[in-house]
Amino acid sequence: MSKPDSTKRQPVTGTGRFISGVVEGFYGRPWTMEQRTELFKREQKWGLNTYLYAPKDDYKHRMYWRDLYAAEEAEQLMGLISAAKQHDVEFVYAISPGLDITFSNPKEVAALKRKLDQVKEFGCRSFSLLFDDIETEMCPADKQAFSSFAHAQVAITNEVYKHLGEPEVFLFCPTDYCAVFCTPSVTQSSYLNTVGEKLLPGIDVLWTGPKVVSHKISVESIEEVSSVLKRAPVIWDNIHANDYDPQRLFLGPYKVFFSLLYFNSVRLCVCTSMTPMSIYYCFFKKDRPTDLIPKLKGVLTNPNCEFYPNFVAIHTLATWCKAPAEGAPRDVEMGDEEQDPCYSPQKALNLALTDWLEEFMSTDQPGGPCHPRLKKESSEEEPMQTDMGESPYVPGPGENPLYTAEPLTLDDLKLLSDLFYLPYEHGTTARTMLQELDWLKNQSQAAAAETDKTAEWCSRAQQFDNMCEAVVQMFNRLSNAPNRSILYDLYNYICDIKSGVGLARAYVKTLGGHSQPSAQLLNDDPEPWGFRGGLSGEFQRMLPGHGNRDLFRHPPMTAVYCIRPYCPEDKPEVERIFREMQKAGEGKTALMAQPPLISDSLSAGEIPPSPLCGLILEDDLGLCGYALALTDAKPAAAKIQRAVSGSVFEEFPSVIALEMLPRVADPSPAKRMIGQLLSSIRSSGSRGAFCELRQSNRRMLDFYSKLGSFKLVQMDGLPQDILVMATSL
Repeated sequence: MSKPDSTKRQPVTGTGRFISGVVEGFYGRPWTMEQRTELFKREQKWGLNTYLYAPKDDYKHRMYWRDLYAAEEAEQLMGLISAAKQHDVEFVYAISPGLDITFSNPKEVAALKRKLDQVKEFGCRSFSLLFDDIETEMCPADKQAFSSFAHAQVAITNEVYKHLGEPEVFLFCPTDYCAVFCTPSVTQSSYLNTVGEKLLPGIDVLWTGPKVVSHKISVESIEEVSSVLKRAPVIWDNIHANDYDPQRLFLGPYKVFFSLLYFNSVRLCVCTSMTPMSIYYCFFKKDRPTDLIPKLKGVLTNPNCEFYPNFVAIHTLATWCKAPAEGAPRDVEMGDEEQDPCYSPQKALNLALTDWLEEFMSTDQPGGPCHPRLKKESSEEEPMQTDMGESPYVPGPGENPLYTAEPLTLDDLKLLSDLFYLPYEHGTTARTMLQELDWLKNQSQAAAAETDKTAEWCSRAQQFDNMCEAVVQMFNRLSNAPNRSILYDLYNYICDIKSGVGLARAYVKTLGGHSQPSAQLLNDDPEPWGFRGGLSGEFQRMLPGHGNRDLFRHPPMTAVYCIRPYCPEDKPEVERIFREMQKAGEGKTALMAQPPLISDSLSAGEIPPSPLCGLILEDDLGLCGYALALTDAKPAAAKIQRAVSGSVFEEFPSVIALEMLPRVADPSPAKRMIGQLLSSIRSSGSRGAFCELRQSNRRMLDFYSKLGSFKLVQMDGLPQDILVMATSL
């Protein structure tokens, strides 16, 4: 790339060679030299052209950046740089001095130049300075020398860039490397504007998008940051990065689209099953549209920490780079294979998984020999024999047959990808399994008693069991795959998902009455594999927002609720909830005329609650429950002409009305409201409180029974369906 005149402004659209490839920039164990060499082969084969060396746990890259490489380390790096050149991959050496550098100290600048000069002597011709994930407060010496942190970084970057002879590829990673870090916004960020104005135009800037791990990167967002930086950015894409969570792995394609949606007359809904009279539409949400390509200087993926599972991430990125925006020139040549003018993530994923299957089944990769019973009959290679004089064992009549490992299939890898898809989306099968488990759990009464949904429940339970069995079989075939290196990178993840699916499978069988309740589900002292998370998991479950970012959020594991005092404006919503739950009822009783409860006039808004005796529960969807009380229940009883003995009202003079919508699955908010309500009733001088419940309302009967303080009491003249539970105060 020819050097632009420093007096001219760099065009803000991508120009020159499009940078495409991989950045090894994660936290954790770095890849081995052999794995990096294998990466270069893949990049060359798939048409990618760049490798950015930036492993956070290479001490001499980041923590001890001033230290020169020793002879053995130098030899390894020289070999790596040479291997990259052999495969037409640009090796970009990155250094991250921002943890402790004093920008204003000439000795520090000299140390940085000396370190990069050493790497240049190894044969490296492309470099990068990274100032990501560091403190933004300058030391006193730097505050005297520079007007801002951005000025300090830009000054040293420009000086190093010129010292190295203005390399064709020189990348700068800002401290504010995504939109969410920019204060107050991208366009108004003084830091980014300084970088755009002062950084020499031959230096490219790394950018992760709207967030550190960006769900979507739009053309508009890139145009915005390009106008500030005065150059097109190089995307450092963390969509497949997993160094922030050791339980996650990402095997979905680069750039995703969402699934089937349908419209009904009033709203847009996510579809879980094909139902009559529904109108369906397919929507493809482009999270990384190929229209981005002419707007960018390049894209580098920072993938999973484990090397071998990155086959999909890198392969699909290469396919994405093959499909530029309509009418745009093709920036990245992808070999002799036919160019695809329209990028389809699913097509790209299938192509990647097909190629990956070959690698799984190959024995020329490091990782050990193929199991002899997995070999094809046509293979001339014989399994190693430890005793040539002994004949192979042949089972006799009635004996167990020899175990024969089934070969891994493309469907297995598709399922694997679905189970470990992307940070913001599960794959299709994973979503279906979560939806089915949720439905089976919520409709479990259909399994316990014959209803119009019993046949459907049984059918869907069997389908769920089949999906669980497919996961188990996938695990078994993966465990017997010849390429052990890939397996060992995957093993912890597939063990974990197999265990989780097994627990869900046992739970559904228990709901259906096909087995005794699983000890792992109901035992107070389960085996350690029956629960998840360790100390970190326990910390998270104690936090109020735990589960709110689950990808499947119906219902969320834990919701955030707000309890506030009742006010007259709440009357219509309280009545709506009351009528809705009254209509829902339980079974056939909802269709029959039901005698009123003393508390009905309170819930219906005909009588207001006593002062300080009304509470409202809200979630992110709005009002979802209420707890109301009358300190003197006699007016409400008289309203429905209920005759109650004076002794009952003397012992329990107050009445309570409590209701929760079905979406409130957690009983904790209701317990909190009852506690506060009883405290207010006690403060009014009341000796006790009662509630009336219909026998069919099993949910509220169970709730009051488990509170412990409410007991069943006898009350003369009660209709047959009504029970009374009361507590003394």
